[in-house]
Amino acid sequence: VQLQAYGGGLVQAGGSLRLSCVVSGIRLSANTMDWFRQAPGKERKYVATLTHLGRTTYADSVKDRFTITSDTVKNTVYLQMNGLKPEDTAVYYCKASRYAVWGQGTLVTVSS
Repeated sequence: VQLQAYGGGLVQAGGSLRLSCVVSGIRLSANTMDWFRQAPGKERKYVATLTHLGRTTYADSVKDRFTITSDTVKNTVYLQMNGLKPEDTAVYYCKASRYAVWGQGTLVTVSS
């Protein structure tokens, strides 16, 4: 399993970004995918889940602002982030739930 997240960058508070995670080695149509994030100096935390059946769950801190989706043809998972806040600043990682593999994350920096 390989995961490559990209799409991060610097954005002002209130802005939007869409992260992408290209997945190889497994089929998204048969796997549950998660997004996590790790702020500077803090532990990695859960952000969102998309099951292979299309069900989604979110951390309370991002609910109603972030949306997780996927494209099974491109085998890519997305995280649409709206209404960004400075506390959303972190390195974002995608992960297949049943595999203990972390890919390279992508840094999101939100300025106030």
